[in-house]
Amino acid sequence: MDSRYDVELGNAGHKEIPGNPSTATSSTKKLNDRSNGKPLKVLSEEDWKFWIHNGYIVIKNAISRSRAEETASFLWEFDEKDPNDPKTWYAPPRAEMQMKELTGTGMVEVYNHQHLWNNRQEQRVYDAFTDIWGTDKLWATIDRANLNFPQRPGHEQKGFIHWDYDPETKPQNVQGVLALADQTDENMGGFQCIPWLYRNYDTWKKSQPADRDRFQPDISGLEDKIVKVKLEAGDLLIFNSTQPHGIRPNRSGNKVRIAQYISMMPAEPENETLLNWRIHSWKNRVAPEGYAFPGDPRKWEQEKYETAKLSPLGERLLGITPW
Repeated sequence: MDSRYDVELGNAGHKEIPGNPSTATSSTKKLNDRSNGKPLKVLSEEDWKFWIHNGYIVIKNAISRSRAEETASFLWEFDEKDPNDPKTWYAPPRAEMQMKELTGTGMVEVYNHQHLWNNRQEQRVYDAFTDIWGTDKLWATIDRANLNFPQRPGHEQKGFIHWDYDPETKPQNVQGVLALADQTDENMGGFQCIPWLYRNYDTWKKSQPADRDRFQPDISGLEDKIVKVKLEAGDLLIFNSTQPHGIRPNRSGNKVRIAQYISMMPAEPENETLLNWRIHSWKNRVAPEGYAFPGDPRKWEQEKYETAKLSPLGERLLGITPW
């Protein structure tokens, strides 16, 4: 199947924005406001208050540490790098990234391997997203992973803060990061965000020029408000898509940030184009195509690995079995 058809099957709304094309840019359903009266499955009441106030939440032990380590080992293998040999860490990128701020941040272009689907269909991961959305009928994003290596002299990067969706559109969407190795050292790269700007966006934007970059805010004067979130292997961080966020530079010298991107949104079985693309992506191990998604020119997923086996929950999270 040619790439032109792949784009047509995917979500064309993502061709020029950073967000993941395997789900809608914004859900037709609102995020959970607790009005349905359903009890929370994973989040505590304190967690809920933190989520509403800060726009992100950490779910401890969403998957086991051993599962996280198995996934991390696979990523090293897939990326043709040796965790014990730093000389292998800095090969040039295999494909050009249109979204330039992601260049050199360690994106691993794998999307449908069994290890990734095992983590998506983990019950505690799913239950956490049902708390956030207030519905059990969810689809998982088909997203990639990350190996963020220590910076080398002469190759320093500043890190970045951005939105994947234009906050002016008030997207009903969330995103997520699953830690596959401990990220408790603030210097080793990892997730950063600005909850203050998440809370005060409407006031802040009045001080900004009309032609400001809708996806990358000028954070001058907000540097002290950046939160560097610490995670342990197996922890899941979920954040509201109106939360300005990014990857902080890895200045640790010898530690590698390893993560898988996981999120879920309310299922849209009536969107047959998107549903068909999702099933095609899983079955044929095809990567999403979009502004921030260059894919793997080696086509290792198609040529080296089998289609992932799905649990009954996984089949529903993909969409091949309806809720």
